[in-house]
Amino acid sequence: MEENIKNTDSDARVYEVGYLLVPTIPGDEVPAVYGNLKELISSLGGEVIADEMPKQINLAYQMLKVVQNIRNKFDTAYFGWIKFEMNPEKVADLKKKMDLDPKVIRFLTTKTVKENTIATKKFVRADMGKYKHSPKKEGEETPVEINKEEIDKEIDAMVEA
Repeated sequence: MEENIKNTDSDARVYEVGYLLVPTIPGDEVPAVYGNLKELISSLGGEVIADEMPKQINLAYQMLKVVQNIRNKFDTAYFGWIKFEMNPEKVADLKKKMDLDPKVIRFLTTKTVKENTIATKKFVRADMGKYKHSPKKEGEETPVEINKEEIDKEIDAMVEA
């Protein structure tokens, strides 16, 4: 019996599910729905690696969700994701249960790696975005071109003096 458990653990793969929840969920109930999704993954033998609490976002286009033969249209949704480790045979069960959940508009499950793959913000110096030659402002003098030969002559004259 212990051998079967060890074999299923070694066969586990890392997945990530990104999901959109209906915006009609009151804001104070979103953590409960989010907890239910994590509990669903755990009940199917999955182990949560990383996750993010759903946040309300504007959708790029209107999405439809049919619930109890009523077509609902949404312009916003709560977006969240969960990275987890699970046996591949159980992922199909997860998909079936999420398809039946009336609070999930859409979701996508992908294979991924266990390491953190979130892109971090890079430090950018404040002067990096400025032009090398900024446009001329009113009242500013135009820069005079420097003649290197004249400068060399003046330096030589100063050194000799």
